[in-house]
Amino acid sequence: MNIETRVKQTLSKMKLNKKERILIAMSGGKDSSVVAYLLKKQGYRIEGFHIDLGMGTYSKRCLEAVKELCKQLDIKLNLYNIKIEMGSSMCYIRTTIQTQEHGKGLKNCAICGVIKKWIMNKEARNLKVDKIATGHNLDDEAQTFLMNLFKGSLQLSANSGAITKNVKDKKFITRIKPLFYIPEDEIRKYSKTKKLPVVYEKCPCALDSYRIQVREFMNTLTTKEKENIMKNFEDISEKIQKLKPENKLNYCELCGEPSRNKICKMCQLVKKG
Repeated sequence: MNIETRVKQTLSKMKLNKKERILIAMSGGKDSSVVAYLLKKQGYRIEGFHIDLGMGTYSKRCLEAVKELCKQLDIKLNLYNIKIEMGSSMCYIRTTIQTQEHGKGLKNCAICGVIKKWIMNKEARNLKVDKIATGHNLDDEAQTFLMNLFKGSLQLSANSGAITKNVKDKKFITRIKPLFYIPEDEIRKYSKTKKLPVVYEKCPCALDSYRIQVREFMNTLTTKEKENIMKNFEDISEKIQKLKPENKLNYCELCGEPSRNKICKMCQLVKKG
């Protein structure tokens, strides 16, 4: 079964309505580019969203790739320039956090991930879209599940799935992962076959994350073994749901965004200390 058919089946299981507006989180990489290409091809109402992290020539190449793909697909592109909106590049923001007491020991990817999720949810709500689509693939999801397992924090996987299982809230935009069951290698081959404008190199700041160590291990596994990991995850998904704290969502006392605590992770990072 080819990648297009499997993605179509995944979207069908979500009962995704083609009248809904879907915002594609586009990085310029292969995964999000393939998501945009496939959803457009299958008739969904999509728009692109790109965060310019201000990371020199790497960010410039990513932005150009996103612009070119949106032009080819004839879709609107919404841009968020982190230097303009937050006053500094991601590198500067991250380094500043890591030099403060509360940020010591935090990895580059962990900080960047929190900030990007906060921006994405807030901007998607401002744009009044119905869903956010990301490029997370089978390898990504298997890595996350194993990371949480290794750390003894399976409850962190409670909301994972092709469609997120977060508490429904007017301020939280549901996220979907059309490539949830598709191996990374297949996505790479598909993007090259379709000659999509893609930046294939990894982020230059992704140097020391725990995920990279887990990814190296995952690269030794076969596709079938990766699929088995996620099959086991789905088999115990209901039990994992029972591990997570009370299903309650608050609003951050500082920024007003959805949070499980009084202060959201974003504000803990950038406004503390």
